[in-house]
Amino acid sequence: MKTDRKRTLLRYWTTRYLATLFIGLLVIAIISVFWIRNTTLENRLNITKFLAEEIADRFVYNDSGQEIHRRSVPGIVEDRQQFLDLDTKPSIYIVDTNGIVLATNLPAQRSQSQPLSLTILQSEKEIYKLKLLNRMNYYVVKTPIQSDEIVLGWVVIVQTEQDLTMVNQEYRLLGVMLVSLAVLGWIAIYFLSRKLSRPIQHVSDAAKKIQDGNYDIHLPQDPREKEVYDLVSSFKNMASRLQHLESLRAELLAGVTHELKTPVTSISGLLQAVRDDVVTGDDAKEFLDISLKETGRMQKMVGDLLEFNTFSVNAVPLSNERYVINDLLKEITYQWNIVQDNEFITLDFSLPNQKYEVYIDSMRLQQILVNLLNNAKQSIEGTGTITVNVIEAQNGQLAIDIKDTGSGIPKEEHGLIFERFYRGENKKFKVRGLGLGLSFSKMLANSMGGDLVLKESSPDGTTFTLLLPYIKK
Repeated sequence: MKTDRKRTLLRYWTTRYLATLFIGLLVIAIISVFWIRNTTLENRLNITKFLAEEIADRFVYNDSGQEIHRRSVPGIVEDRQQFLDLDTKPSIYIVDTNGIVLATNLPAQRSQSQPLSLTILQSEKEIYKLKLLNRMNYYVVKTPIQSDEIVLGWVVIVQTEQDLTMVNQEYRLLGVMLVSLAVLGWIAIYFLSRKLSRPIQHVSDAAKKIQDGNYDIHLPQDPREKEVYDLVSSFKNMASRLQHLESLRAELLAGVTHELKTPVTSISGLLQAVRDDVVTGDDAKEFLDISLKETGRMQKMVGDLLEFNTFSVNAVPLSNERYVINDLLKEITYQWNIVQDNEFITLDFSLPNQKYEVYIDSMRLQQILVNLLNNAKQSIEGTGTITVNVIEAQNGQLAIDIKDTGSGIPKEEHGLIFERFYRGENKKFKVRGLGLGLSFSKMLANSMGGDLVLKESSPDGTTFTLLLPYIKK
C-alpha cells in the first residue's frame, strides 16, 4: 500500500478542527456584528430622541424659566451634541411649524437650506427613515417644541445610518477576541491530538517490527486514557502471544517432522533387513507386518493432515440430518467400547429421560466423541472411569460432558490444548500423533453450530464439554 499520501493523525485532526473552528468563529462573528450593529443603532436612536426632547424643552425656557433668545440656540445645540459620542456631527435643525429653519449646527454656508418637508413634520412617526438619491440611508428624529400644548416648532436631528452604526472599537475588540479564541483552540487541539497520536504511533511502529519478525517491542507504560490503555495492553498481550506461538510453531513443526520421520526410518530399516536376508522365514513376515502397520499409521497421520487442511478452509461439506441424541450417543459409545482391549476402564452413561433431537452430521459427531474418548483413555493409568453425561445448557444448547479420572492437564497448558499441532508435555512422550485431534474436533463442533471447551481439569480428572444446538419442540 502507498503511504506517502497518507496524512498523520495529528495533521488530520488539527487541520479539520482548525477549519471547523474558523467556520464556527466566522458564523459567530457575522451574528455578533449584526447584533452589535442593530443594538448600537437602537441605542443611539434612543439617545438622539432624548437629546431632541431635551433641546426642545430648553429652547423655550431656560432653567430660570425665561425665554431663550433664538441667537443662543446654536450654543445649546453644540453643548448637547456630545451626548451622542460620534466621530461625525449630526445635523440638528430648529424649525417652525412651516418647516423654516430657525437655527442649526451646520456651517453658515450650509445653514441656508430649503424648508424641511412637511410630510416628515406632520407624520406621527418620531423616527423616520429616508433613502435619498445618493443611495444613503438617513434617520430623522423629530420632537415638537410646545408651549401650553401649542406646537411652536420642531427639533429635527438628521444622521446617516453609517454614522449611527459606526462602532470601530467594538469591532476591534470582537476581532481580537475571535482571533485569540482561534489561536487558543488550535494550540489546545494540537497538543491534545499530539498526546493521543503518540501512543498510536508507537503501536504502529511496534506492529511494523512484529511484521518483520522482531518481537522485542517497547510501548508506553500505563497511559492515563482508558481507550489508549486498552489498545496498548491488548497489543502487548497479542505480541506476547504471537511470540509464544512462533516459538511453539517451530517446536511443533519439529515434533510433526519427528512423528513422520520415525515410521519412515522404521520401515526403511525393516525392509532393508528383509532384503539383505538378515531375517528370514517367520521373522521376515513379522518384519513385513510391522512395516505395513507403520505404513498404515503414517498414512493415517498424512490423511489427518490433509483432512484438517481441507476442513480449515471450509472445503468439507456436512451432511446434517435429524437425530435423537440419546440414541446416537449410545450407538457411538458402544461401537467405541467394543473395540477397546482395556478391561480396566469403565464407561458410564448419564442420559436424560427426555429425548432431545439435534440436526447434525452423525459421522462428524462420531469423530469428535471418538477423539475425546481416546484422549480420556490415554490419560488414565491403570483402572479408571469415563463418564458421558448429557444436560440441557443455556442458549438452546445441549452440553455433552466427557469426564475421565485420569491425571489431568497442567494448568499452564489449558490455553494451548486447542492449538493445532500442540501436544502436552505428559503426552508427547507416551502417545504418538500430530496434535490435531482437539483442534480438529473444535472445528467440527463449530461447523455444526456448537463448540468444544475444556470445562475443568485437575489431578483427579478432566472434563470436556461438547455444546450442540437442539431442536425445541
